[in-house]
Amino acid sequence: MALHVWLTFVAACAVMGLAPGPAVASIVGYALSSGRATALASVAGMAVGNIIAMSVSLGGVGALLSASAFAFAVLKWTGAVYLIGLGVAALARSGRGTVEVRTRAPITPRSAFVSNVALGTFHPKTIVFFVAFVPQFIDSHAGYWPQALVLIGTFALIVGLTDTAYALAASSASRLLRRPSAAVWMKRAGAGVLIAAGAATAVSRT
Repeated sequence: MALHVWLTFVAACAVMGLAPGPAVASIVGYALSSGRATALASVAGMAVGNIIAMSVSLGGVGALLSASAFAFAVLKWTGAVYLIGLGVAALARSGRGTVEVRTRAPITPRSAFVSNVALGTFHPKTIVFFVAFVPQFIDSHAGYWPQALVLIGTFALIVGLTDTAYALAASSASRLLRRPSAAVWMKRAGAGVLIAAGAATAVSRT
C-alpha cells in the first residue's frame, strides 16, 4: 500500500469520526448522563466493536448484509431497540429531585463498554460501509490481510481519537453544571441523546 493511499484513508477516517452519528450520539449520551469514566469506557467499547465489524466485513459478511434486506433490518432494529432501552433506563434513573440523583446509580462503565461493543459490532450501516469503501484502498498486487490489518488498526485509532474528543468535551461541559437540579436535567439530556441515537439507527438506510 502506497503512503499517499494510506494518508487518504486516514483523512477519510477522520471525516467519518468527526461526523455525528449514532455512535457519537451514544458516547455523548453516556458523558452527559453518567460522567467521564463511563463515556471513555463507551469509547473503548465502540473501538472494539468497530474492529470486530471491520474484520467481519472484510471477511465477506458485509456482502451478505448488503444483499439481504432482512439481515439488515434485523440488525438495525436490534441495535435501535437496545439503545432506546438504555436511554429510557437512564431517564428513569435521573429521578425527579435531588435525592433521587444522589441515590440512584448512573450507567456503569462496564455496561457502557458492553453496550457500545454491541453497537459498533452490529451496526449494519457501518458494516456495509466497510465492505463497500475499505477495499478501494487495498492494492490487489500485494498481500490482502496485511493491508486489511493496517486499515483496521488505522480506522480504530483515528475514530477512537475523535470519539475520545467528543467524550471529553461532553463530560467537561456536564461538569460545569454542579447544581443538583442542573444535574437532573443533564442526566435527562444524556438519556435523550441515547434515545435519539437509537432512533437514528432505526431510520438509517443502506
